[in-house]
Amino acid sequence: MVFLKQPTKEQELSSLLQTLHEHHPLHPRHYAPIFQLLTRFRGSLSQAKQLHAHLTLRGLRPDAFLAAKMVALYSSSRDRRTATLLSRQVPCPSTLLFNALIRGHSLFASPLETLDVFRQMQSHGLPPDHFSFPFALKCCAELQFLPLGQSLHSQCLRFGLEKDVYVGSSLVNMYAKCGYMKFGAVEMAKELFDDMPKRNIVTWTAMISGYSQNGMADSALSLFEDMKREGSQVQPNWVTIVSVLPACAHSAALEQGQRIHDYATAMGMDAHPTVRIALVTMYAKCGNLVAARRCFTSILGEDDNNSKNDLVPWNAMIAAYASHGLGAEAATLFEDMIKTGVRPDSVTFTSLLSGCSHSGLVEDGLKYFDSMRTVYSVEPQAEHYACVVDLLGRAGRLDEAVGIIERMNVVEVGPSVWGSLLSACRTFRNLEYGEMAANRLFVLEPENSGNYVLLCNIYADFGKWEEVKKLRSLLKERGIRKSPGCSWTEINGKIHAFFEGDKSHPQSRQIQILLEDLDKKMKAAGYVPDTRYVLHDISEEEKECSLKTHSEKLAIAFGLLNASPGTVRVLRVTKNLRICGDCHMFAKFISNIYSQEIIIRDVNRFHHFKTGTCSCGDHW
Repeated sequence: MVFLKQPTKEQELSSLLQTLHEHHPLHPRHYAPIFQLLTRFRGSLSQAKQLHAHLTLRGLRPDAFLAAKMVALYSSSRDRRTATLLSRQVPCPSTLLFNALIRGHSLFASPLETLDVFRQMQSHGLPPDHFSFPFALKCCAELQFLPLGQSLHSQCLRFGLEKDVYVGSSLVNMYAKCGYMKFGAVEMAKELFDDMPKRNIVTWTAMISGYSQNGMADSALSLFEDMKREGSQVQPNWVTIVSVLPACAHSAALEQGQRIHDYATAMGMDAHPTVRIALVTMYAKCGNLVAARRCFTSILGEDDNNSKNDLVPWNAMIAAYASHGLGAEAATLFEDMIKTGVRPDSVTFTSLLSGCSHSGLVEDGLKYFDSMRTVYSVEPQAEHYACVVDLLGRAGRLDEAVGIIERMNVVEVGPSVWGSLLSACRTFRNLEYGEMAANRLFVLEPENSGNYVLLCNIYADFGKWEEVKKLRSLLKERGIRKSPGCSWTEINGKIHAFFEGDKSHPQSRQIQILLEDLDKKMKAAGYVPDTRYVLHDISEEEKECSLKTHSEKLAIAFGLLNASPGTVRVLRVTKNLRICGDCHMFAKFISNIYSQEIIIRDVNRFHHFKTGTCSCGDHW
């Protein structure tokens, strides 16, 4: 991996100071690029104050442009007092200046204080722009101020900013958090909605968004269809489209997602950049990476906006590649983004590092992690350390992974970090580190049954059945229930769900007969059931019977039964948990025996099975 060598902070600063000394007479704007440079680096507050003193001693007063750069620096350095005093000394402040002040308050002050600065800007007669509104809308979301959020939405419409990608995303977020779904009171929200004599676009969209945000995909999609059938003046708008698409992504309902895309196109809403970004995410999470890339390319191809320079679509596509385990493609797109001049943020690196981890690109991942702070001035957070621990863990480099954790002095070692280590210990059968990680997780998130299951897996690998029994007893004592495995697939626009051992489906008998037939064909082809994934001290025959009832196998068998003869239709299955090794092997054999492409999305990533191989290269 090649990185472009960039000048160091000291080199850039020296060059700018030299330019400053060469100007006679000096003008306030000569200082602006220096303050802008210092803002990019943490720990530059003392240098900024020296430069500020230099400016003052020469009898110069900051104009609105320079003051904006100075306020940005003081705000990003947590010195809000100096930033506020400085802004008050400017006779004719600008929107740029207030935006810098608003950003600083949003980072280090309360939402109420941030909104107060937003009001001050408006009291000066300054129009908010595409930078101001997202911060104000975020505050409304945090404070659950729906009326104020609606007022801001009206202002966005008046200023013609609703199609801006950042404003649009902030509006969707605000409605999702400020709608009638707060605190998860779904039933109460439904009653309020049903009792309303008149519903407007905000009410419909908030309800749909609330269902989507609460994981109630079927309710969100059903309500969306009701809205279209309403026959009144209330019809879905682009915000509604963006609100309902996550429901398709959650349930992997590709056919329904495509129909919503068609509807958006027919209504002229597919050109909205926020809709296109939502489509990228929806198609990626539904397993259609080609369509996701097509939507992404259409965003960059727009001539009448600055979408190519917006970080959001780049982040969406990098995340899409990462979720499919295409780390090399994610890295290539990252490099393309940098060449375009778009600077990455913490979200970018989370996806990039995850992609490297799921593709076994260990050295590339470590280089990107090191470049976060040194090249791009992005401070690593807990999620980035979790990705690095996962990166090393998946490669079996557990000692190095533990070393990373031990060196996390600034960032708190949270559940995501210990969870990555525990998962790696399960894969590489490391009992010592596994117990250490699990014991920390039992304290940090005592209700998460998945951590107990992973430790049970490790104990079972070592034949420590007494320890397995103790953990099960502990789960029972604490009233913690193991999350049941559930897989689902979409056939003719309808979702069919299966739980482990499920016999409730109308085609259950046909499914069992087909699984028995598949078992014979696979064993003849060399398949050997991996009974390590049965956490019971029972006979091998009983373990094999238990493996046959796993939910993803039921969903695959159902899909094969209902596939149209002679078609090349892709069989798509989604699972709420991580796919086990035996089911992974099962899918590989089936893809070869039936010449059937199978895509399984588990809780971590996508697996594309074709002709007996998986896209993960058995590295997941």
